[in-house]
Amino acid sequence: MSPVAPRPRSVPSNELSAYADLVPAPVGAEPTPGVHWTLSATTAIHTHPAPVAVAVAEHLAAVLRRATGHPLPVVPDDGPGPIRLHFSRDGVPEHSEGYRLDVTADGVTVAARTAAGLFHGTQTLRQLLPAGVESGTAGPGPWTVPGGYVVDRPRFAYRGAMLDVARHFRPVADVLRFIDLISLYKINHLHLHLTDDQGWRIAIDNWPLLAEYGGASEVGDGPGGHYSKADYRRIVEYAATRAITVVPEIDVPGHTNAALAAYAELSPDRTSPPVYTGTEVGFSALAVHSETTYDFLHDVFTEIAALTPGPYLHVGGDEAFKVPAADYATFMARTQPLVVATGKTVMGWHQLADTAHSPGRVIQFWGTSDRDDTVADAVARGARVVLSPANRAYLDMKYATDTPVGHDWAGLLEVRDVYDWDPGSFLAGVPESAVLGVEAPLWTESVTTMAEVELMLFPRLPAIAELGWSPAGTRDWAGFARRLAAQGPRWSAAGITFHRSPQISWPADASVPSAAQPPAT
Repeated sequence: MSPVAPRPRSVPSNELSAYADLVPAPVGAEPTPGVHWTLSATTAIHTHPAPVAVAVAEHLAAVLRRATGHPLPVVPDDGPGPIRLHFSRDGVPEHSEGYRLDVTADGVTVAARTAAGLFHGTQTLRQLLPAGVESGTAGPGPWTVPGGYVVDRPRFAYRGAMLDVARHFRPVADVLRFIDLISLYKINHLHLHLTDDQGWRIAIDNWPLLAEYGGASEVGDGPGGHYSKADYRRIVEYAATRAITVVPEIDVPGHTNAALAAYAELSPDRTSPPVYTGTEVGFSALAVHSETTYDFLHDVFTEIAALTPGPYLHVGGDEAFKVPAADYATFMARTQPLVVATGKTVMGWHQLADTAHSPGRVIQFWGTSDRDDTVADAVARGARVVLSPANRAYLDMKYATDTPVGHDWAGLLEVRDVYDWDPGSFLAGVPESAVLGVEAPLWTESVTTMAEVELMLFPRLPAIAELGWSPAGTRDWAGFARRLAAQGPRWSAAGITFHRSPQISWPADASVPSAAQPPAT
């Protein structure tokens, strides 16, 4: 069916507020004046019995139980009920992530074609409930949802957030919380920057010292750490229950000091450098003319691909300053087929654009200009683009000069800077049809705690999420700033640390908590 456009509204503002405050802005939403439904101690969640649908229902129930104290049993019978999640094409947009949400006096129904659509619909339902629903402790309510409907689907297929766990390692629990946070706003890809000069964070059976030795360091001489294969599977599986695909990055041929420190045979001079705990870039490189390097990459890519059900494997490719251009091209001509042989699609930073094309490859643009002829040429040869312009989307940039962590080399990025651009027309020579989507990277050279991660995410991540999800015609700074302000009390209730941007008129109950809460289970 065709997307439903929002209709003009003339009902009182108190009836409109919940539907008018949704982030990201939906394709279509309409309140039903005078109609409400209230969640109670007898409410049950009825769902399609397919395991993927039951998982969505169980997640919703876990969130609502914490805040309401109600039992909220999940009933896998696909029948009518106070809350119903079911698969349907009736009135649902023709998109794998589309959904329709209806609230009547009798209850709430979320309909979708897939589990991802059901999940996104339940995240919208959370925003229609009072802000206290995000609390980790039970409250009295009332837990009332205004009547109306939402019909929704995303603009772009790829809406990502990147967490750099190489510079400062984050334990599994923190990654799971990160997944919970980004899923609130319909982000559907988690890009994990798993390797860099300062640490190698994933166990590889055929090269055990990568994690055991290369993973035992981080910026500032901290203890580092790495993920076992069981840890990584847990992350991938947890992400899938939140409709999120994990994109692993193995950054080569530069940013490889941790690997070289573990295995001298990967180094151009066959000598292991000392571990590195600083923040400089561009000084390391694999031995690009050695067959051992390609045996190494074959093993790493094969093991990572086997653990990763998603379609993408990110090869990095940025800031390889020690590798001459001809050698870089040769290296990528050898490396990309190794990824393709695993059944994955190559993804890489935009320095990859000038090299030989591989089927369907994705170029991730992080430049600060709105023109890159090399990327445009790669698109002409069949590449797709994920946009992460550093001066618009890098969430490690400071908000202001006094932001306690972060950098400013790409500029100071307040919320409006992150929001006021259009991915569909941003890069000259790259049509919207070639834009796979957007991603907000968070590099962690200076970010050391989960509270600091959250500070850099919020309130900017919802801006990127809206650019990726909402129709282009809904992009309006004044409207977004008003809707974003309404999210503040939700973050306070959830224990999310956030920046009280002076660009936003936060309500009085949007206070910044002193400590983060653990992820939902």
